[in-house]
Amino acid sequence: MYRRNGEQFLQEKYNTKKMAKSFYKNQMLDYLNSNMQNFISKQEMVFISTSDRGGNCDSSFRAGLPGFVRVFDNKTLIYPEYKGNGVMASLGNIIENPHIGLMFIDFLEDSIGLHVNGQASILENAEISGLNLPKQKKDDIEKEGNKPHRWVVIKVEEAYIHCSKHIPKFYQRKRDIDWGTDNEIQKGGDFFHVKQSKE
Repeated sequence: MYRRNGEQFLQEKYNTKKMAKSFYKNQMLDYLNSNMQNFISKQEMVFISTSDRGGNCDSSFRAGLPGFVRVFDNKTLIYPEYKGNGVMASLGNIIENPHIGLMFIDFLEDSIGLHVNGQASILENAEISGLNLPKQKKDDIEKEGNKPHRWVVIKVEEAYIHCSKHIPKFYQRKRDIDWGTDNEIQKGGDFFHVKQSKE
């Protein structure tokens, strides 16, 4: 697990070293335990963070049906990349810098979060068949059909809780989602009037 220089500096400066040491010992793992795996298998969304080789950061959002982020084993996650805006900011960052942070938050039931940090790589659809996976997991991936354009594989290095103290409780409203649509209205169109701002 990481012990970042900045963390250590601030722990010394603000006298939180003892508290941090307790957190590292009691809440951080370098793998996903069974409770974490079960939590991920229920999630419909995840926030991701990446940066390029210069450290320029980008945050993004991924969503899918419950369990769209698959747990292959206690050190490996994989999620589908559906059709987006063509910019490929997150994937471009992964090409330059494989470090990735994932933030799963359950806003609906337990109001709890899970941080997962690790190393990411990009897998094309044609490469899935070459993975050494149990048949059930391969079948599960194949159910996605041609919706994913490719996949992101994460080798887990850190996993730890995000406490529930300030996580709001939401309720879910049913909404039909057309995964991979090109419909501008469904995609949000020019909600922030950027085209108008550039005229």
